[in-house]
Amino acid sequence: MTSLGGVQMVDWNLAVTTATRLVRPGPEISREEARAVVAELRRHATASEEHVRRFTRMHPPTPDGGPAGNGDADAPVLVVDRASWVRANVAGFRELLAPLLGRMSERRAGSPGGAVLGAVGGKVTGVEVGMLLSFLASRVLGQYETFAPVSRDLPGAADGGGRLLLVAPNIVHVERELEVAPHDFRLWVCLHEETHRTQFSAVPWLRDHVRGEIQAFLAETDMDASTLLERLRDAVQSLTGARPQGEEGEESGDRSFVELVQTPAQREILGRLTAVMSLLEGHADYVMDGVGPQVVPSVVEIREKFTKRRASGAGRLDQALRKLLGLDAKLRQYREGERFVRTVVDEVGMEGFNKVWTSPNTLPTKAEIADPAGWVARVHGKGE
Repeated sequence: MTSLGGVQMVDWNLAVTTATRLVRPGPEISREEARAVVAELRRHATASEEHVRRFTRMHPPTPDGGPAGNGDADAPVLVVDRASWVRANVAGFRELLAPLLGRMSERRAGSPGGAVLGAVGGKVTGVEVGMLLSFLASRVLGQYETFAPVSRDLPGAADGGGRLLLVAPNIVHVERELEVAPHDFRLWVCLHEETHRTQFSAVPWLRDHVRGEIQAFLAETDMDASTLLERLRDAVQSLTGARPQGEEGEESGDRSFVELVQTPAQREILGRLTAVMSLLEGHADYVMDGVGPQVVPSVVEIREKFTKRRASGAGRLDQALRKLLGLDAKLRQYREGERFVRTVVDEVGMEGFNKVWTSPNTLPTKAEIADPAGWVARVHGKGE
């Protein structure tokens, strides 16, 4: 990855190696069962496409500008294991962080001993990034990955990006833990993840908009490499117990890693990103539960058990990691975003809600996520 003047900021290969070595093994399952799970997830992903597009009334545009018919292969579906999920996300991180790490590399390369520090720091940071990814790799059920370059192992949409990842071992683990019907749970998960694929394939400007906001956020990073790496190291040490008890400090003890590296300008950008992510996640939850009763007989039981599991976490370390990585904020995004979507659809219908996808200007602000009537008033010109 970014390597200028002999200085490598992050050893991404080591990050992949570390994550795949540390990640928990998946649930015990025979080869035949594994093949059946993969085949069923692929079938559910295909079926979910039609269910989601019919419910949301969102279709990818065709070359002539009209709506695409059902079945268009706008982005591939990849059923993956935990190691493959790690590799896909590392590829995405490399792409997104290249400009930031390039600037930091140039700054460090000009300092005395910069090459030596870079070599050592790249290895250390690679291990630490790998540790964080190993935690996440056993928890993610699915993801629409849109930033990694297209490769043989990571095919993407025809325009050069985007693929839907379904993490099979994690889906099997959760369905067993919740003791729910596997067929129903797998379809329910696919409905959520297919909604994300539909969002990005039916709204062509959305990927570039999100990428632009993330790049703007990174461009505002004003700290030097050593400070950023120190923050990351502190985060990992506080999570793994490597830091002596009592050294956390009041300033950073209750803040996520993202919050620790923010400047005032970044907070403004992050507010916009938070609103977009709340919309996307809330919309996916709304759709999966809206379609669910028609095709998932046990959807009520699944939702009740899954929501309880999502909120409770799995122990002290899990809760600490979620807080530090900002995953608690993600849980709020699900709740607040779903409430926004439901309220707007109740007020102006699905077609009225879909005006949210017209342009970046019609996306809700962070304040409007909490005040759906404000968005309706601004976009539809309707008073409360």
